[in-house]
Amino acid sequence: MQLTFLEPLLDRRGPWATVYFDPAQNDESGAKERELIVRDACRTLEEEGADSATVQAVREALTDITPQQDPAGRVIFAAGGEVALSCRLSRPPQNAIACWAPLPRLAPLLELAGQDPLCLVAYIDRTGADFELRGAAGPKDAGSVEGRQRPIHRTASADWSERDFQLKVENTWDHNAGEIAAALGSAYEESGAELVVLVGDVRERPAVLERLPEAVREVTVATEHGGRAAGSSSPALEEAIEQARREHAHRRVEKALDRFRAGRSDTGSPADAVEGVPALVEAAQEHRIDTLLIRADGPELAAEAWVGAAPDQVAVRFTDAQTLGEGDPVAVRADDALLRAAAATAADVLFVTPADGEGGDVPTGGLGALLRWTHEPAA
Repeated sequence: MQLTFLEPLLDRRGPWATVYFDPAQNDESGAKERELIVRDACRTLEEEGADSATVQAVREALTDITPQQDPAGRVIFAAGGEVALSCRLSRPPQNAIACWAPLPRLAPLLELAGQDPLCLVAYIDRTGADFELRGAAGPKDAGSVEGRQRPIHRTASADWSERDFQLKVENTWDHNAGEIAAALGSAYEESGAELVVLVGDVRERPAVLERLPEAVREVTVATEHGGRAAGSSSPALEEAIEQARREHAHRRVEKALDRFRAGRSDTGSPADAVEGVPALVEAAQEHRIDTLLIRADGPELAAEAWVGAAPDQVAVRFTDAQTLGEGDPVAVRADDALLRAAAATAADVLFVTPADGEGGDVPTGGLGALLRWTHEPAA
């Protein structure tokens, strides 16, 4: 999961209110349950010391969440009397989470928002395409492209003039496939997407696919469901897109775990992978984390770390934080500190479960990382 959408949380001082909210069912009993959940969440924030303006901002944001728009719920991050970020969840929280802390409570987001990759969906027909970006923050328009508008439709006649016209139609289709592929390749590069899904015209899809740059083609899948026309969306299309994202995410986790196991070193040579809070904190200080691995049941997630205002001001001990230039460091959870640092340096984050291949207790303690570069061992 890329955490660039967390940017609104990185340059603001806390404390922070974090609430993971399930809007319950869309009926009368659900409405009453939502009222109780909102009341309990705000009471918890007040009891933990949240200021009244921030509590009110959270209350208003939670009240606006509905099961129609957000069936799995949302997470709200608020500080200084306003909501800084609200993200849609792909899975409802099993237990209510509301807390007031120096840093936003980020770790549950990995599981509840899903780590399905940032996905670029291309809705294609023979005249052009519309692009949509799918990520943790919800769908987002990513532009469009229009090709030649005529001639587009073939005729059924066998007359030579009609055959010439049909050839022109097919040339238009081919030209437009090239235009769509070029625009899609650019949108892929600009968006930072990890996966492309082609939706739409049965002839144009493969024509676009074969014209894509190789790097884009390797991460592109197609679905027969849906199309570009208004109203062509369907539950089958939504499931096909989500299935493609899940499968891509699973392959990425498996590949990362293989690299992690191979990268750990106990021979004194530079390691491409590290685990444990002290080693990860050092890597975060130096912006060396390429991919942060988090295992939900790891005991070190709740270990204590010390942070300052900047995301890379993170240390294992209070005195270490002071040497980083922070005069008044605060104690936080290690997972939240490392996630903030990872987001600030555009590192990737992967959520690991025991079901991921031979994941088991890898990484040890629940926290590990693949590194961007390594230190040479001391002589």
